[in-house]
Amino acid sequence: MLRLTWVQPEDLVGHELRQAGLDGRDASAVAARWRAAGGGEAPLRAGASDRPAPARLRALAEDLLDELARLPSPSADAEPTALDRIRALCPDWPPPPAASRPAASVSPARLEAAWLGRAAGCLLGKPVEKLPLTGIRRLAGATGNWPPTSYFTARGIPRDLLAAYPWNRRSAPTSLAENIDGMPEDDDLNYPLLNLLLLRRHGRSFTTADVARVWLDELPAGRTFTAERAAYRNLLTGVEPPETARRHNPFREWIGALIRADVHGWTNPGDPAAAAAQAHRDAVLTHTANGVYAAMFAAAVIATAAAGAADVHACLRAGLTVVPDGSRLAAAVRHAVRLAAAHADFDTVVDELHAVHSPAHHWVHAVPNTALIAAALTHADGDFTGSVARAVSGGWDTDSNGATAGCVAGLLAGSPAALPEHWTAPLKNRLATSVGDFDGTGFDALAHLTHREATRP
Repeated sequence: MLRLTWVQPEDLVGHELRQAGLDGRDASAVAARWRAAGGGEAPLRAGASDRPAPARLRALAEDLLDELARLPSPSADAEPTALDRIRALCPDWPPPPAASRPAASVSPARLEAAWLGRAAGCLLGKPVEKLPLTGIRRLAGATGNWPPTSYFTARGIPRDLLAAYPWNRRSAPTSLAENIDGMPEDDDLNYPLLNLLLLRRHGRSFTTADVARVWLDELPAGRTFTAERAAYRNLLTGVEPPETARRHNPFREWIGALIRADVHGWTNPGDPAAAAAQAHRDAVLTHTANGVYAAMFAAAVIATAAAGAADVHACLRAGLTVVPDGSRLAAAVRHAVRLAAAHADFDTVVDELHAVHSPAHHWVHAVPNTALIAAALTHADGDFTGSVARAVSGGWDTDSNGATAGCVAGLLAGSPAALPEHWTAPLKNRLATSVGDFDGTGFDALAHLTHREATRP
């Protein structure tokens, strides 16, 4: 029987109950009714439970999701989603750059390094996605690759260890060192391609509705996950943005909007405010509050790095200027940066981040993952291998974290030649995707297409 992930009502209730706890909503009465009726917890790692719920339980789940949405949220004032309210809570919102269009300062070579860095970081993280931190450490340690300085391999790993911590089944055939043959398809690369199409068709003045149209035209529904799948479902049932981000979408503060932010930063080099505002219009199709802030943070960091005049620490500070100062995301990032600056051993940093965030957050939630990205970039001081290795070695959403860290570090490196060849050569300048006509496109070609959008008047 087909169990469509991320949209079954009986699987969404547990996730919404957890999100209610993060928001400070009192969902105890709803939780009691759900459990008394036989409802279970949300699937821990997968997007759907093994068995469908009885009709009565599914109907109850629909009703409870609506009831949960009506609960008042104490965090709403401190963590708004509307851009004007976000800006009002950002005392250091960045001013526009002195030049009206600084985009000429980003070169095709720097953009190619960013594309390659994003791909390599994603590829490093793909085989260990969904694995617990202990498993990642043991698998890499068994091959002498801890902390990882190259792609993961299954060669030389004892069978019992592989049985205890199996690679991600979809990624192992394409993403272990012995199997890599170009960059395989991944949503972390699909979304930058979609945003290239978005800018080509609608320019920087695109609306959230334009984002939705591009998705419906170019993005197969089966290539969406978590918040993106919930929003896609909502679009198909006639729900319009920004309500698409809210209706029966307990994933609205997860990492999906962050992984779509790169192009917004690449095309606004030196202008973190414009990059953040652009990322906001994209993000609100699927996300709210901290899920949106994560995208704005990433876009601002990337825009600052794309200009080529700041180090990684200045880039991260620029990212925080577009996040409400009292939000959970801002607090998590500041804490992560402090930890990374205080400890020479990055495993110590990771252990502390997991102790703080794992009890309350799903492994795909934006708050812990954004914190981990910031910690990795800080600790590695912008070094490429150090950045992607630390981001992936920290667990949680390994491929997405590796991709964003790789993008930032690639921009800071400045050109493909500055990236270690053992990361870039296996990519073979070839990207697989189901988006548009991009399948098989080279990263050099993508860089030129991105540069065209960055320099468009």
